[in-house]
Amino acid sequence: MSNEWTKVELYGANNDGEPRRYTIATGTSISKGALLTLTDPRTATAQGAKSYTAGVASEEHISGGGTSIAAWTNGVFSVTASGGIRAGETIVGCNGNTVASGAALSASSGARAIGYALENAAHAETLTVRLRL
Repeated sequence: MSNEWTKVELYGANNDGEPRRYTIATGTSISKGALLTLTDPRTATAQGAKSYTAGVASEEHISGGGTSIAAWTNGVFSVTASGGIRAGETIVGCNGNTVASGAALSASSGARAIGYALENAAHAETLTVRLRL
């Protein structure tokens, strides 16, 4: 998988990234570090373009390997930018496991706003971000 999210620091009561468990289709393969999309009912799939984010896969899921996956929701990660991003800007998840500026989001955007950038980045550059879902 390209552009996987690399954990830098995990937060939460146990410094475990506050993982949440989601249902996942048995025939789906997901790599550790993949950004996951939230669908109904409490199901995770591969991230789509600026969709609602479930978290970052904390484990690998192999096709036929069960029906659930855990996703980190709280921490600092190294990721790839899709477009320019400024330090402190709200970020959104994009397809290809990247993040984009969420500057155009309204306050009611829910899980589309997934955190903020901790540094400036140009398109396709790696940066650190604070994930908080």
